[in-house]
Amino acid sequence: MDFISYLDRLKIVPFIKKWNLLNFILGTIDILAISLAFQCSYFINYFQTGGFFFSESRFLDLFLLITPLWLFILYLIKITEIPRTKRYRDLLIEYLRSTILIIILLVVFYFVFKLNLISRMFLIEFTVFGFLFLFFARLLEYKVFKIYRAKGYNYKNIVLITDESSLSFIENLLLYKEWGYRIIAIFTGSVQLREKYEKTIILLPEEYIKVLNDLMEVDIIDEVLYLKKKVIPSEVRNIIRSCEELGVVFRLRYEDDKFNLTSAIKTNLADEKFLNFINIPHNLYSLAIKKIMDITISLIVIILLSPFLLIIAFLIKFSSTGPVIYKQTRVGLRGRLFDLYKFRTMVANAETLKKDLEEANEMDGPVFKIRNDPRVIKIGRFLRKTGLDELPQLFNILQGEMSLIGPRPPIPGEIHHYKRWQLRRLSVKPGLSCFWQIKPDRNSIKFEKWMELDLAYIDNWSLRLDFVILLKTIKTVFQRTGL
Repeated sequence: MDFISYLDRLKIVPFIKKWNLLNFILGTIDILAISLAFQCSYFINYFQTGGFFFSESRFLDLFLLITPLWLFILYLIKITEIPRTKRYRDLLIEYLRSTILIIILLVVFYFVFKLNLISRMFLIEFTVFGFLFLFFARLLEYKVFKIYRAKGYNYKNIVLITDESSLSFIENLLLYKEWGYRIIAIFTGSVQLREKYEKTIILLPEEYIKVLNDLMEVDIIDEVLYLKKKVIPSEVRNIIRSCEELGVVFRLRYEDDKFNLTSAIKTNLADEKFLNFINIPHNLYSLAIKKIMDITISLIVIILLSPFLLIIAFLIKFSSTGPVIYKQTRVGLRGRLFDLYKFRTMVANAETLKKDLEEANEMDGPVFKIRNDPRVIKIGRFLRKTGLDELPQLFNILQGEMSLIGPRPPIPGEIHHYKRWQLRRLSVKPGLSCFWQIKPDRNSIKFEKWMELDLAYIDNWSLRLDFVILLKTIKTVFQRTGL
């Protein structure tokens, strides 16, 4: 039986995809693997005691300390993500690396915290079991993902600039659908490639390379790969510049291991070596912390404010007809669409009434805002001024569609009016708050200045900057400067 098709028929795959539960599921499996390793080691060394390890505080404390550290190490060396073209051998080596780091940490903890009451054999067996359970769990997940990607899920859209030297590479991309790469177009002057693929893939002459600019604007393009045997420096520079304008990843194939550029990151894809060029944040350590903070803070805030959220929902429900939560299609990372959640602050037919209010718009550019919008309900005015209407977007963050801090997600109709340089704001995950959101005079800021602020955030991103914006966002809530 086709496992993925079976899950699809049961609506499990669509459910996971809709709610972006994948990272949560994979993280849960990793935690269960570490817990099982802990329990097995506990049973072997303390079988006379019986029961579970968490019944003893010393073991529970160690478990709560070591589990997030192990997960963090796995994230930093990028093996929490299911690989696309990685060999099992490489996966084994990466898990061994994580285990060695954990052994070092356990040795440090043993002497610093004087863990003499815990058997050394227990610690050794825990790391061995942890390695085995985590590795074999990832192997199983890798196998499932191969089937999942072969069905058309979790893919990346790519454009190739190439010649006949990459014929085998293209064949592999098309043959191994489980890698999850979808070729949108190929720019080439090769007659051989044209004869082979013109009926199945969009092929454009290499002299039409300028069309790539327009293609990246109107289509969802994740990466551009340059695979020509003879590299033309001027052509590469122009393509890099074009990709950087939009924040699209550019990969340049290379063969000489000594070849190095400080502005590029070395990666591998299907046994080919590439230099990655990208002008958006890519520091693995900082991004790992950002992702962890997004999930942790969102979850804590939802739990702490749940009574308050219920009160707001109650007031909206009984003050006007219509749903409590307003769902609106927004544009996310690299142009992907998602449903953004907000507390409803307007009458139910607000979109219909918008056409009659176009002339009263107080914002320039494609954005629409009115200070005294007649469509806003009474409780809605308070929510909009404080920004509390945005709180349901914490669920968007948990689903992986947004981040706590980042450019605000635009409406699809707005991006059609963007200038080319403004499209780069879509190269990172949209956020609940941003530079523009914390400005006291944000409602009078011109549209182009707003876009410049978003790009300044991308270019100067750091964890410290996110923390500052988060603190100022809280201050903005109490100042009530929203429309």
